[in-house]
This record gives sequence, C-alpha cells and structure tokens, in this order.
Amino acid sequence: MATFLTDLFTSIFTPGPTPTLLVATNVSFAALQLIFIVLLILTYSIHFIVLSFLCGGLWWSINWFAAELETAKRTEKEKKKERESGQSDQDEPRRRRERSVEDSGTETEGGEDRRIGDEGRRVARTTLQPEDAEGEVRKRRSLGSSAGDLSTDSEWDKVEEADT
Repeated sequence: MATFLTDLFTSIFTPGPTPTLLVATNVSFAALQLIFIVLLILTYSIHFIVLSFLCGGLWWSINWFAAELETAKRTEKEKKKERESGQSDQDEPRRRRERSVEDSGTETEGGEDRRIGDEGRRVARTTLQPEDAEGEVRKRRSLGSSAGDLSTDSEWDKVEEADT
C-alpha cells in the first residue's frame, strides 16, 4: 500500500496516464458510483441517477482518452522502428513529394496587390500597412483637452470626422 501511494504521488508529476494513476482513477469513480447508488436507495431522488450517468460518462471518457494515448504511443514507436530499420528508404519518393509541396512557394511573399477583372477590383493585400498610410506616418490625435472631450459621444464624433 505504501508503494502504491508513493507511485501515485510520483505519477502526478509524470506526463501521460500511468498505470498507478489509472487504477486510482478507476477506484475513485467506482467508489463514487457506489455512493450514488446508496444515496439513491436512501433518498429516492432522481438527482442521484442523473449524477450517476454523468459520473459514468466522465469515467468512460477518461478511460477512452487513456486508451487513445496508449494507441498513439504504440503507433509512434512502430513508426520510429520503421525509420530506424531502413524500411523508410522505400518511402523516400513520397517524402520528396511532400517536401516539394511544402516548399512550393504557394504562400504569397512581397507587398503586391492581386487584381482581377476589368475593374481592377482588389482581391488580396499582403502588406500590413493601411491603404491611405503607405509611405507616410500620421501623428495620433490627443485624447482631448477638456472634460467634455472624454465622453463616449465625443469620441464617436471624432471617429466620424476622421472618416469624412
């Protein structure tokens, strides 16, 4: 029992679900379900049925997640073995294709505008500067000099003036 508690304490600081942590979780949920059943028998309250279903769903989801993590670890180990054993040499053409797709340059670089159609309508812009401020720097306006300038309405008035 002492080793179980020691293992449980150390498993808290170990990443991933450890067997000791899973046993403790399952025992805790089983005890909680037992308490809900006893309380249901003593009080005949539907609340304990609902709580029991919620507890069962959480219990199942925790165990499912732990199983999925274990499956992912196993798959990762198998892939690593394949890479180390040399079987991955057969996959070299596939890797080259993946690298060429990644390095194909499909992302737009530079600051040009792309235009379509006769109207020259702007579709995408890749620069981070606003349209009207290319090459120029504007000074911000101060927040006001009198008490009336600090209200919300006057701020909206300033925004409307700036737009016109």
